[in-house]
Amino acid sequence: MNDEESLEQLKSSPRPKTGPLLTLQKAIEFGEYDPQFLSGFREWHELTRHSQFQLIREALENRRKHLLTQWVEISNTLDFSKKPYLQEALRNIEAQWRKLAEDKERLFIEYSK
Repeated sequence: MNDEESLEQLKSSPRPKTGPLLTLQKAIEFGEYDPQFLSGFREWHELTRHSQFQLIREALENRRKHLLTQWVEISNTLDFSKKPYLQEALRNIEAQWRKLAEDKERLFIEYSK
């Protein structure tokens, strides 16, 4: 059996039925904090505004931790001086930090009403 036949067999075989790939809690763990994105989950609409805000706060903190981890991993690269392209990656992460801080302020104002 060659590669093309294997590929065709995989395409034609029935796919197993699985649940949703991403749950609300998993999205929070991944640092997804945008209320529009989170509103795509059915259980989001069943939560009180206070509970929604607490999940957003948790997601914001998770996102901050993820960005910090990425920044540290890049900063601790051996021979960093010989890899100037990594400086751009650090600038991108720092830009995401600034956006995260702005979004955090905006969401605190929005959910404090």
